[in-house]
Amino acid sequence: MSAEVRTLAAWEADCMPGVLSVLIPAHNEEGRIEPTVREIHLALAAAAIPHEILVVNDNSRDQTENVLKRLEREIPELRHVNNEPPNGFGFAVRTGLASFRGDAVAIVMADSSDSPDDLVAYYRKMQEGYDCVFGSRFMRGARVVDYPWPKLMMNRVANFLIRILFWSGYNDTTNAFKLYRRSVIAGLQPLLACHFNLTVELPLKAIVRGYSYGIVPTSWFNRTEGVSKFKVKEMGSRYVFIVLYCYLEKYLTREDYRKRPASHESTLQPSSR
Repeated sequence: MSAEVRTLAAWEADCMPGVLSVLIPAHNEEGRIEPTVREIHLALAAAAIPHEILVVNDNSRDQTENVLKRLEREIPELRHVNNEPPNGFGFAVRTGLASFRGDAVAIVMADSSDSPDDLVAYYRKMQEGYDCVFGSRFMRGARVVDYPWPKLMMNRVANFLIRILFWSGYNDTTNAFKLYRRSVIAGLQPLLACHFNLTVELPLKAIVRGYSYGIVPTSWFNRTEGVSKFKVKEMGSRYVFIVLYCYLEKYLTREDYRKRPASHESTLQPSSR
């Protein structure tokens, strides 16, 4: 069942209370998916955080799926699903959002660019009562390693423009690495983006629709293996479309989509450590 057509009852019925889901879209990541999964699992287990790791195999043509099958026999918290065509980052994430089972879901990249320690920090921050937790690679305490200068400049310009449009103090909207409660994902439907612009649609809709969010500094490391799937020339107009869509929702819907108190919202239980 797709995320777009699920009823609220279906969202609740599939939930595993107290569990953090880690959603990893993976396309031809045979060189990085194993260390990514292992490092995340070890960090969450050491922090006593109940979790599942859900990898969406996005039509990989290498050994990614075989690596996942082998790891599943060793790590019970790991499972994978295959993203049927059409493929692409956004479609893979949406497949994962229709399949995760936890109280909350974090979107994490398969190339080890995101720090598992930051994922633990996200979980701790959400326990303070936030609906979402966003990271920033560009605030005090953050660390960025080997970010390509052309992409860095475009990133900073894009995020500056988003901040101006939405009168937001948050400066890293375009980063995919974020954490959302299950009730938030249900409340953001239907999703429109099919590509990397989904990384902008999710947080902007959450902000526009009135969900609370906390911000923590994060680290980012450039990949050491494989090839980035992000193509700047292909993404420009798609990002503009999603940003303008969210902008129009903010100013033209008269808050029709704003969050309202609801009894179905779940709260992650504090871990034992």
